[in-house]
Amino acid sequence: MLAKHLFSKHLLFCGACVAALMSQAAQVSAQVSDDIVKIGVLTDMTGPSASANGPGSAAAAQMAIDDFGGKVLGKPIALITGDTQNKPDIGAGIARRWYDTEQVDVILDVPVSAVGLAVQNIANDKKKLFITHATGTADFHGKYCSPYAIQWVFDTHALAVGTAQEVVKRGGDTWFFITDDYAFGHSLERDASEVIVKNGGKVLGSVRPPFATSDPSSFILQAQASKAKIIGIAGGPPNNINEIKAASEFGVFQGGQSLAGLLVLITDVHALGLQAAQGLLLTTSFYWDMDDKTREWSKRYFAKMKQMPTMWQAGVYSATMHYLNAVQATGSDEALKITAKMREAPIEDAFARHGKLRADNLMVHDLVLVQVKSPAESKYPWDYYKVLTTIPGEQAFGPPNPECSLVR
Repeated sequence: MLAKHLFSKHLLFCGACVAALMSQAAQVSAQVSDDIVKIGVLTDMTGPSASANGPGSAAAAQMAIDDFGGKVLGKPIALITGDTQNKPDIGAGIARRWYDTEQVDVILDVPVSAVGLAVQNIANDKKKLFITHATGTADFHGKYCSPYAIQWVFDTHALAVGTAQEVVKRGGDTWFFITDDYAFGHSLERDASEVIVKNGGKVLGSVRPPFATSDPSSFILQAQASKAKIIGIAGGPPNNINEIKAASEFGVFQGGQSLAGLLVLITDVHALGLQAAQGLLLTTSFYWDMDDKTREWSKRYFAKMKQMPTMWQAGVYSATMHYLNAVQATGSDEALKITAKMREAPIEDAFARHGKLRADNLMVHDLVLVQVKSPAESKYPWDYYKVLTTIPGEQAFGPPNPECSLVR
């Protein structure tokens, strides 16, 4: 019996030795450059989208790092931030420095399509990973698609389909657009117009105010005069906020017309107030008050930032977690190994429903069409949206663009 007992102890000891050796071997085989995994949030820290991105995007990334445990493969995870000032040359310069000299493994966020495409060029050149959350052009995963660049939250096509198609189905079949006069606004109007006509509606016209137009009154008057049932706001901040506010002041809703925002964030609605924004229709990838999962995460975020997260900020958390899980699973911070692993796992978290990273490096997931509540309908702070319908990801984003070299 004593011999048998000693033999059993010997087996247990050997098993522990084998486990320890396997663990050491895994650490040795892990390939983490510079013994650190460094994440860079490159964003608009002080400009027009600072509330929707900016410090909130950095906070979301840090939340993911903290929730992951601060280390991956036994190596520390570090976060740095940078301000693009919404200028392509500044964004590209920071990205080049980060990749070349500051050992950044992945860059996140990057609002404004022109800046995002400039950063993508640097990522391609350096063979490093870039995940964008606030670059909306569908060309990002179309003709400019890249093995090193991922689009996580939205594109112009998805927002156009989500809003235009569902609104036309509900009887909003005549449209007039107020379109920001730059590439992003043009893309929103183009994609929405195609959907409207395809579904039996009509586009009666459009006007194109320059970026950062402080007084949109003349453009609102033209939209009212069109008698279109729906006035489409094809642009982002700050124009969209000014236009929605002016539309309320000019009595657009009282006159029987409705507003549809093709890119409106919850921070925009908060800045406007429900009195001005009530009735507005919009599509979003994320709403903090959708279910228990979104509420739990968003309340933790609110405790840090004192505002509820936008879809971009929630998307930063989601992408950071998925990226770190891929680093852990591959034992490497090499970009193409990580993207391959990220494509394998479904994405179901506080941000995404039925999420999947496709071969064209677009993360496809469900969206929701919502309507902004009236002040009387809102029961508590940030209770802003009525969810009208869920739009399946494949329907909203559509099939991969054949112009993308990754899917040919």
